[in-house]
Amino acid sequence: MQEFGLKSKAKGLDIYGITDAGNVYWNLTPPELIEKALERNEGVLTDTGALMCDTGKFTGRSPKDRFIVKDAITSDAVWWGDINIPIDQTHFDQIKDKMIRNLAGKDLYVRDAYAGADKHYRLKLRVINTYAWQNLFCFNMFLRPSRYKLEKFEPNFTIICDPDFKADPTVDGTRQDNFAIVNFTERMILIGGTAYAGEMKKGIFSVLNFMLPHDKNVLSMHCSANIGHKKHDTAIFFGLSGTGKTTLSADPNRGLIGDDEHGWTDKNVFNFEGGCYAKTIDLTREKEPEIWDAIKFGAIVENTRFYPGLRTVDYTNTEVTENTRTSYPINHIKNAVEPSVGGHPKNIFFLTCDAYGVLPPISRLTKGQAMYHFISGYTAKVAGTEAGVTEPQAVFSACFGAPFMPLHPTKYAEMLGEKMMRHDVRVWLVNTGWTGGPYGKGSRMKLSYTRAMITAALNGTLDNVGYHKHSMFHVEIPHTCPDVPSSVLSPRETWQDDEGYYTMANVLAEKFNKNFEKYADFANEEIMAASPLLKEKYLKTT
Repeated sequence: MQEFGLKSKAKGLDIYGITDAGNVYWNLTPPELIEKALERNEGVLTDTGALMCDTGKFTGRSPKDRFIVKDAITSDAVWWGDINIPIDQTHFDQIKDKMIRNLAGKDLYVRDAYAGADKHYRLKLRVINTYAWQNLFCFNMFLRPSRYKLEKFEPNFTIICDPDFKADPTVDGTRQDNFAIVNFTERMILIGGTAYAGEMKKGIFSVLNFMLPHDKNVLSMHCSANIGHKKHDTAIFFGLSGTGKTTLSADPNRGLIGDDEHGWTDKNVFNFEGGCYAKTIDLTREKEPEIWDAIKFGAIVENTRFYPGLRTVDYTNTEVTENTRTSYPINHIKNAVEPSVGGHPKNIFFLTCDAYGVLPPISRLTKGQAMYHFISGYTAKVAGTEAGVTEPQAVFSACFGAPFMPLHPTKYAEMLGEKMMRHDVRVWLVNTGWTGGPYGKGSRMKLSYTRAMITAALNGTLDNVGYHKHSMFHVEIPHTCPDVPSSVLSPRETWQDDEGYYTMANVLAEKFNKNFEKYADFANEEIMAASPLLKEKYLKTT
């Protein structure tokens, strides 16, 4: 086993039982990793210098194949179920032993990195890859220690990722041959059978989502964050896919703290990552200039295709998947803040694309409402996006990131509520979806209006306008907002008939209440009081 690169003198691979690998490349630079990836036919260069790679069979995460070892640390702490699936220590040991044996003779790419821009809460990671391009992904997505610190680097969490190793479901306790297994006692993640690099990033996010709230009283969040010119002008944006989280947080007049994963301590908000992992489907310079310009040498584009005869990426091409993505270091974004840390937020935005046309374009939430909508994590799919979908479909993802949350959602929500009150934070529900009717009848909210509303919230203009409460969801709707017609602010007024609006509002309210039934036993009275009233109850109380 021959070793190259800047190897840690503190601990080698023998601590994992890896003694007979091929060449081992430690902490290679991006040019070195790109050279190796090209030599091994793992990818090709685009005309911008980015490395284009395919992830094989899996072009996204496989949440039903993510497991957590159930042991003394996790048994009573993890919220077990369809999201957090238990596996026993025996099966973990069995898979780990087979994986390590399977590494014999293989070239390995080892990366030492951090997760967490705040040094008081960061993880020291070691990632062991069999693909050079995946090690480049880890260079981009995790934080990069100074070169001198690598010489004595001692990891406290490790990822072993071998896409070519497959489990045997009949004996290994997995659902199928691919897997991602988190073991908090051994502080290790095993990933096999899938080359989708996002499994590594989201694996560490899941680890931090358990350890930080459970052990450190730090709220971990699936969100983007930016900051104004003042230290405490931090803003946080939560939102599921298609709600505008990346677009609205990428403000050229504000510094980007991070685009996906953050922690909120007693002193600050900090980014977990050192890079961005953005969707590229239908990407254009006009729509997303920051992302477009970031896709240069050192960046990776996944599962994309070229225009015929060129090395220019066709971002409209869905031949492989609609989940085409790019990975790049955060310093590829001109207005990125380094270190990726901001003060306590002044404003939090919950973004939703409401295809029912019911929710206001912007509304202010109380503490109880903020916790309720945080747990709900609502958005909607529009008709026509899938076969057989003829009307809007509600989508709920607890804490806007259910697949990565090992603890019960009410744990995160109560931490949010406590911090919201302690630091006098305003929380806003922003509907970037439909107005004047549901999808197919109404129209999509203008981006210019949404930007104007967010700007007004950020600069404090909305603190000085009158409000009225929505009759079913009880959220506070501003009477006026600069650069937005007042008629747009009240969703009922944008519909041509009250009965149609309230009928659809009742449909959505029922969906909220039905979804929340699984959390009711753990939610306090303040959270439950924020549940929307059905139309019948509203009529009886007037």
